[in-house]
Amino acid sequence: MKKNLFIAFEGIDGSGKSTQVRLLKEKLEQAGQKVHVTCEPTGSPMGKIIRDIFNHKMETDHRTIAALFVADRLHHILNKTDGMLKMLAEGYTVITDRYYLSSYAYQSAHVDLDWVMQANSLSAKLLKPDLNIYIDITPEQSIERLKKGRETIELYETLDNLKKVHDKYFEVMAILKGKEKVFVTNGNRTPDIISQEICTALGIPLN
Repeated sequence: MKKNLFIAFEGIDGSGKSTQVRLLKEKLEQAGQKVHVTCEPTGSPMGKIIRDIFNHKMETDHRTIAALFVADRLHHILNKTDGMLKMLAEGYTVITDRYYLSSYAYQSAHVDLDWVMQANSLSAKLLKPDLNIYIDITPEQSIERLKKGRETIELYETLDNLKKVHDKYFEVMAILKGKEKVFVTNGNRTPDIISQEICTALGIPLN
């Protein structure tokens, strides 16, 4: 395993990304690496607007949401305080919970996929993950987990929408085959087993 990676976790809501981000951070730090964990939408003004939309505090068009993600992502990459390029340059391995594959899947359920990919093309050119890790669960499992863990349901968290997004993820991964490194793991297993599989994919010792 080379040092100083950029790793993006992907999956529909409730797939266990947050848990796997935490477990991977612990493994990498045990191996002596500096790790910076981040997520999208970010805490930037654009990210806060997106969260308000998701939490039904604002209403807007899906095209506007897609454009807000483009702006938030560019800030995520380029900002001079803790932007991902800056953290990578300082020797951190950067792990993000969601990146542009999320936009491709979630936004293209409502907006033309070609437009979404083109709108995010600068982000993809500036910073491509060394590995995208997709944790796969069914939309039905997603809804079941969300009902257990959430008091409120966000904008995209309906069974109908999650079915569309789940299909879009696999459509996007097929389109990007050979262009993006994607590791797909079955999320319907214990966190420890999934974590071991991810570590193996990254070449991290399991002991």
